[in-house]
Amino acid sequence: MLVTGLVHGLLAAAGWGVVDIAGALAVRRIGSLRVQVITLTVGVASFAAFALLRPDLLGADPIPGVLAGLPLGMFAAAGYITYMTALRLGPISVVSPVTVSYGGLSVVLAVALRGESLTGLQAAGALLATLGVVLTAVVLEGGTLRGARIVGPGVAMALLTVVLFGLLGVLMAGPIRDDGWLPVLLGSRIGNLAAGVALLAVAAGTGSNRFRVVLEPGHPLTRRILALLVVAGIGDTAAFAVFAIGLEQAPVWIVTLASSLGPVLVVIFAILQLGERLRPGQWAGLAALAAGLGVLALTG
Repeated sequence: MLVTGLVHGLLAAAGWGVVDIAGALAVRRIGSLRVQVITLTVGVASFAAFALLRPDLLGADPIPGVLAGLPLGMFAAAGYITYMTALRLGPISVVSPVTVSYGGLSVVLAVALRGESLTGLQAAGALLATLGVVLTAVVLEGGTLRGARIVGPGVAMALLTVVLFGLLGVLMAGPIRDDGWLPVLLGSRIGNLAAGVALLAVAAGTGSNRFRVVLEPGHPLTRRILALLVVAGIGDTAAFAVFAIGLEQAPVWIVTLASSLGPVLVVIFAILQLGERLRPGQWAGLAALAAGLGVLALTG
């Protein structure tokens, strides 16, 4: 069962890694809120098409599952917005590793809210992962803690994303096991899209400066950006599908933890293709984060 959860989580991580890279490129052209709405539109269309092809997976009565998924999607909308905004504010080679820690938080939440078991060694792994996040997010000015500062508003948005995504995986598990993964995900994608469209309408309609961070930069939508967002939407659909199937069959903590490794692809991409550089302390943080996640996975 743990192996099944690990495999599904890693497949979801691969899909979300593609989404992260495509989203990171697009968000710096058209803004995080527009990226979210277009990506989710592709995602809803993909799930609807799949439901038409496999109506048997909807079950005898899909309505309860769809209704259960709607509020989860609205909750997820906040996580998407904060994450895409964090990617825009960057640097993404720092923002993305911070978000990886939602897997460690999910382990704790699965124990606290769902009663899943956690050994002492697994708790140590979660603590090590948390330390890695702190080292990655903090720059030491003058080599002392007194001058420590958080690396920009992008990291602050990433930390908020950690909390939202950490809760989301735990909250999804119950409805998915009760009503099936496809109805719940279809409902959640619809709720997520509805929340994004509503916020975009409000943000664009009011012209208030408070929405500037999720609207800018507002460059025209090009074919290249649209292609990136189609790839992101399909990748997000595939990732959520295998993630949900994993939640249906395995402990929540192992699926969510494995799925959190997706942003590692963004780190590699940022370093190799965008020329971003990490400081020595941040490399140490990434090493600690990887070690902590490795301990949690191996002791599962």
